[in-house]
Amino acid sequence: MAAAIRSTGQIPLPSIRNTCSSTRHCWPSMSMNGCYGGSTATDKSAVGVCETRTLASVSESEHAVPQLKLAVAALEAQPPESTSGIIRLQVPIRQRRDALEWLQAQHQASSSPCCFFSSRTLNQTSTILPLVTSKGVVRLLKDDDDVNQALVSIAGVGSAVFFRGFDSFALHDWQSIRRFLSEDCPFIRAYGAMRFEGRTIIAPEWKGFGSFFFIVPQVEFNELQESSMLALTIAWDNNLLWTWQSAINELKDTLGQISPCLGRLRKLDTKSVVLNFQHFPSKGSWDISVKRALEIINGTEEELVKVVLARCSKYITDTTTDPLVLLASLKVESQNCFQFYLQPPDSPAFIGNTPEQLFHRKCLHVTSEALAGTRARGITKKEDLQIGMYAGPVGWFGGRESEFAVGIRSALVVNGVGMLVYAGAGIVEGTNPSSEWEELDLKESQFTKLLQYEDTVACF
Repeated sequence: MAAAIRSTGQIPLPSIRNTCSSTRHCWPSMSMNGCYGGSTATDKSAVGVCETRTLASVSESEHAVPQLKLAVAALEAQPPESTSGIIRLQVPIRQRRDALEWLQAQHQASSSPCCFFSSRTLNQTSTILPLVTSKGVVRLLKDDDDVNQALVSIAGVGSAVFFRGFDSFALHDWQSIRRFLSEDCPFIRAYGAMRFEGRTIIAPEWKGFGSFFFIVPQVEFNELQESSMLALTIAWDNNLLWTWQSAINELKDTLGQISPCLGRLRKLDTKSVVLNFQHFPSKGSWDISVKRALEIINGTEEELVKVVLARCSKYITDTTTDPLVLLASLKVESQNCFQFYLQPPDSPAFIGNTPEQLFHRKCLHVTSEALAGTRARGITKKEDLQIGMYAGPVGWFGGRESEFAVGIRSALVVNGVGMLVYAGAGIVEGTNPSSEWEELDLKESQFTKLLQYEDTVACF
């Protein structure tokens, strides 16, 4: 249970540029893609290079991969002299293509971490982007241009930089991420999520996510309003035993698995049958929790006006559910929602279709919405403390801009097992427990309405 929170703020914004070449200041030591070095906070070792290089535009997405391979070969022939850095190579595509379609085409590389993030609205991102005209001319697009080339969605495969920790996300973790971000390279971003409560035991199904999980993708597809972009990112730091050669070799391996072709979005197989399902808490426990919450709200000494309770439902199906196909089926529900997909290597996929923005930051301009901290309750107090990314922040960090949503109306898709679906309901004075239980069914239906139920399906 948690009280509702409201916070907003507005401060004027300066403009920013898209292409850059800059140096970064140093931060304390970190692990990089699982490698640990001998650097300490007193070494003052910096990421020496931070660049975005825009290549010539192409007419079709299929033509972008060969161009990027040539650029990687040129980089390998003349490597940077710096012992640390991050470089993004990007190819503008003169047509808009669907980022989720691109990610579905790459899904055979299941051992690599993957991510997808789609903003709820288009008018929040005013980053200067490359505008590709019908004649193939690339120019920088500013906020006051007639056509707003806002970033619609991104999909990523592999990790140029991989951050994962098993303690609560703290300042030094943010500093480790921040050293790879630049105010002048707005498309170099770290996508991921963190737990609602990072100090408790992590449940087995969430082990791959840790207490927080962020990646700067190796290969990234950007869907813009009127065009697209395919990009590669390479990062290295000798002090952390992740050398330029290690980074370039892994990038080439990932790039070799990338499919240059896009297909139509696959639809969820409506023949998938629910064998059984179970709610946590049960209806009886839910009624007790709602009544207790109402007692607290109606208490004369309490200032609490709203409590959000949540439910986790486990669905077992007769066939494996593809998380990307499931996410694609949610697109019709997403006009006013953030969509996200996160999958660490060899782990379940965390997907969601959430309406709640936690915050959006651009320079010193920060906005937030009314939100409620929510998560499902366990049967016991120990299980209650083990449940994880649900209701935690999901989104991305950038050099000048960041955006996070609240990971509600979400599901953890476990390969070969089924899925755990999460939903919450606000409890206020006068709430009817049964009505709110039915609201949870309605919220979960976006994940389950395409499934079939056996006549003898068991609900525990």
